[in-house]
Formats: sequence, C-alpha cells, structure tokens
Amino acid sequence: MRLKIYLSLSLFAAALSFAQEKKTEKPKFNQELATSLGADKYGMKAYTIVMLTTGSVKIEDKAKMAELMKGHMTNIGKLADEGKIIVAGPFLEKNKENFRGMFIFNTKSKEEAEQWVKTDPAVQAGVFSYEIFPWYGSAALPTYLEHHKEISKENP
Repeated sequence: MRLKIYLSLSLFAAALSFAQEKKTEKPKFNQELATSLGADKYGMKAYTIVMLTTGSVKIEDKAKMAELMKGHMTNIGKLADEGKIIVAGPFLEKNKENFRGMFIFNTKSKEEAEQWVKTDPAVQAGVFSYEIFPWYGSAALPTYLEHHKEISKENP
C-alpha cells in the first residue's frame, strides 16, 4: 500500500515538475517581429500617453453633445486605423484629477501626440482638455487591436 502511495506521489511530483518547466520555458526570440514593432533589447519602446481631463466648456444641448461624442469616437477609430492610437478608453469612476479617459499614442513625440489629440472634436470644442506624458511599455502593445475587433460584437 505504501509503495502505491509513494509511486502515485512520485508520478504526481514529476508531472508538476514537468508542467512547471513548460511554463518557464522562454518563447523563441523573433527578431523580425521585434524590429517591425520598434522594440529595444527589452522588447519595449517609447509611447506618449494623453490623459483627457474635463474641459472648460460645458455643453447643455444634448443633441450637440451627442454629435461631439460621435465625432470623438469616429476620430478615435480613424487614429486607430492609421496606427497612431493604440489604446483609448474612458475611466469608469470619477477621480480628483478630473481624468475622463486616456489615449496611448504610437509615438515618442509629445508634439506629434498633441497634433493628433487636437483632431478630436470634443477637444476642439473645449469639452475635454488634456495632459501629455512620455511612457515606456511593451512594443507588442499595438498588436492587441487586431484581436479586439475579433471579440467585440458592437462598437460604442
């Protein structure tokens, strides 16, 4: 009986050890992909984050506000299609900084990011203002967008 338990535990330990080895096995480095994404030796690159904040203009006309928000969403889609914006989304809770949403732009240039954010109709109207920050993240970040289209049934 003890031998059966010992053998069972040994097999179980061996299986766990093998499973752990599989998890820690490093994927093969893909130089072509790293180069195409602009990755440094750590697989990272510089981006620019734009934090949208509450602007100085409050629009009471619901139809006008709906039109601006539709333009805001259309502009995000256009910038994404052009490869300029790789992350965009609103914050789900109010915060003391009045951050409303954020963009991660596929550029390390704050000036270029500012040109792109100024194409937003809600920014142009003063509904949103913004702050710009340099950021360092995974060079693979832009690749998630191609899969997002596969998992979303509707666009907002």
